[in-house]
Amino acid sequence: MLKIVKNIEEAKYITHSGTMHADEVFATAFLELYKENIELFRTSEVNESDYPNAIIYDVGRGKFDHHQEDRQVRDNNIPYCSLGLLWKEYGLDFLKRKNIDNYEEVFSEIDKDFIEGIDAIDNGIFPKYEADYKMRNLCDIIKLFNPSFGSNEDESTQFIKAEQVAKIIFEEEIINVTGRVKARKILESKIPEAINKHYLELDEFMPYEDTIYNNDSEKQIYFVVYPSNRGGYAAKTIYKSQDDHNPRISFPEEWAGLGKELEEVSGVQGAKFCHLGRFLVSADTKEAAIKLVEIAISKSDNQ
Repeated sequence: MLKIVKNIEEAKYITHSGTMHADEVFATAFLELYKENIELFRTSEVNESDYPNAIIYDVGRGKFDHHQEDRQVRDNNIPYCSLGLLWKEYGLDFLKRKNIDNYEEVFSEIDKDFIEGIDAIDNGIFPKYEADYKMRNLCDIIKLFNPSFGSNEDESTQFIKAEQVAKIIFEEEIINVTGRVKARKILESKIPEAINKHYLELDEFMPYEDTIYNNDSEKQIYFVVYPSNRGGYAAKTIYKSQDDHNPRISFPEEWAGLGKELEEVSGVQGAKFCHLGRFLVSADTKEAAIKLVEIAISKSDNQ
């Protein structure tokens, strides 16, 4: 539980006051997940040596601050911020205490998948978007919790609200990455057969994208077949890459948007639906879904 105290002498954790950012908000969320009870004091400046028993972050120019000239930097030149520094110090122990399988791999993946981006933005390294509409990243969303102009919102109350949202997101990130790493171990045994058949066959849906996209030898996998949470089976196209969302092979043009007619047009008994975008089909059985995939592969110029 997070409690913001008004007396610095009561605090076991100290961070900066004023405008809140994703860095110290997510850092606080991580500390609450790790230590459970957080007595936090927010201040504009602090002398770290005056409070040797407190964890001081994003202020004070100490171990968990990043505003000094000798700040720590990753191998890829992304500087750490307070979140990254705290994760680097305590993340492995945190995951071990939670009995997370493959915790070292999960630790590294969370850093790369989640924490590094917050570190980068907080240090002024911003992502580039090519879109004709406004996009908000996670750091933008946390900024929404700062007291709004003309409102009577209390700074401490808003910080707690932001931290609670951050904690939920952090928990889901841990669950998601843990599942992804577990799935990768299963997928690695299925990949050789999938390359030969040009489609990946799953007995249950699991995150497959990273395993496929991060290995050049798997560029010959065009589809994935899996049980649908709507019943029956689904088959989905594989993108050319994580950055290029064009399918490696699309389902046939004459199937686009078909529902019950798909069975007759495709000649596959049990075929149910093809998305208008030709990246997804569904069928009553796994055998029917596989047959739809095999037809799509046979009609493709890739063969």
